[in-house]
Amino acid sequence: MGNQELSPPAAAPGTLAQLIGTTPVTEEQARAMAAMFDPAHGRWEDRLRYIVDTMREMSSINNPQEMVRYYAGRMVPIIQANAMVSLSRRGMPEGIFRITRSSRFTEEINPWDQPEKLPVMSGGVLAKLLYGDVPVVLSDFAPDPRDPAYEFIKGMRSLIAIPQYDGGISQNMIVHMWDRPNGMDPQRLPELVWLSNLFGRATNNLVLTRKLAEAYESLERELRTVGEIQRSLLPLDLPEVGSLDWATHYQTSRTAGGDYYDFFDLPGGRLGILIADVSGHGTPAAVVMAVLHALAHQLPDSAEPSKVLSHLNTELCRRYTANGMFATAFYAVYDPATGQLCFSSAGHNPPRLRVGFAGEGGPVLSLDSAQGLPLGVMVEAEYEQAAVTLEAGDAVVFYTDGITEAFNAKRDMFGTDRLDEVVQRPHASAAAFMGAVLKAVGDFCGAHPADDDRTVLIAAVR
Repeated sequence: MGNQELSPPAAAPGTLAQLIGTTPVTEEQARAMAAMFDPAHGRWEDRLRYIVDTMREMSSINNPQEMVRYYAGRMVPIIQANAMVSLSRRGMPEGIFRITRSSRFTEEINPWDQPEKLPVMSGGVLAKLLYGDVPVVLSDFAPDPRDPAYEFIKGMRSLIAIPQYDGGISQNMIVHMWDRPNGMDPQRLPELVWLSNLFGRATNNLVLTRKLAEAYESLERELRTVGEIQRSLLPLDLPEVGSLDWATHYQTSRTAGGDYYDFFDLPGGRLGILIADVSGHGTPAAVVMAVLHALAHQLPDSAEPSKVLSHLNTELCRRYTANGMFATAFYAVYDPATGQLCFSSAGHNPPRLRVGFAGEGGPVLSLDSAQGLPLGVMVEAEYEQAAVTLEAGDAVVFYTDGITEAFNAKRDMFGTDRLDEVVQRPHASAAAFMGAVLKAVGDFCGAHPADDDRTVLIAAVR
């Protein structure tokens, strides 16, 4: 630029100033800007202030189209070109390019949202510049009317081509043009290449951020759907069998999870009770949970918990757990006629049995007999079963490890002892009992989010 007299961008339709939505600079403003960015005469403090203001404003922009518009507006008075064209070879065959922006466009086109509106061309001076991969200064040239991009370069007599590198090659390029020879001092080119590439990386990061946000939003929609499907697999109503008073709680640590519980009506008025916890979290665990639900509902009526777990284990091992996932499970059958609870466990957390009341509370027992391997670990696994007899005042708390392994901010674990402290207290109903358990866990964890799914079933014998 030096000491040459440069005319400001024109304000007529189709000019760069109009395209980017900036107010055309006056000749006086153009001279002042030229002087400010002339290292021989301008004050570095003025240049620094202009650049800091530009960078500060750009740092608050999160839309790539807005970013381009703002940056171009700030560069117009610095470069003072008569025309510009922006090129891209991204995703194009060799020698082919798109014109993504031009001061001769009659409308503003968003290249990310409207790629179908962008001119696609092959060959010519612009292709040579773009695929040349290096900055170029043409101090005096005459556009060939046969050039495929002639409409975008006609009337211009000099240009600078600034490549924007990505992956080591010039994926994009900005070409500034003047209607006279020697439109800009080549001494300015190195800093413009630097600034342009920094701007290109910032814009590319915004594009990637937007794509990531869109992908995340799409994934969130899918996960919400998975979560809704998963919850639809849970029982809609609590069972009404004998004198049992039921309360249930189901909470996933993410949108979808791997906890599962179910009830089964069995011959003779008996009730099957299943609680399970698939290893892992999120969608993979939810898928295995759905598989477990399907397998459980294909079972013939059975009052033998050990056979139920054996069947589930065999099917999971043979068909569904090649990826190394497994599930713990506890299956019990309650007979209201005798009060007997027959059960078998596949590596699941032993339910807590509060036996009646003794003064302010009742003793708490662990239903930890009849333990076997988790489902899906070994096809030959065998399962035993045991039984207890429930009486009025007794209560059984079935739960997954998201309860006892709940952590607070200090990474202390809630643990079985704290659960038992709540279990041994007298409670007016199963619902009140559940409220006390959840309050104890919530008070302990505070604001620390759930690290694992949390499921609790409480059966109180009235």
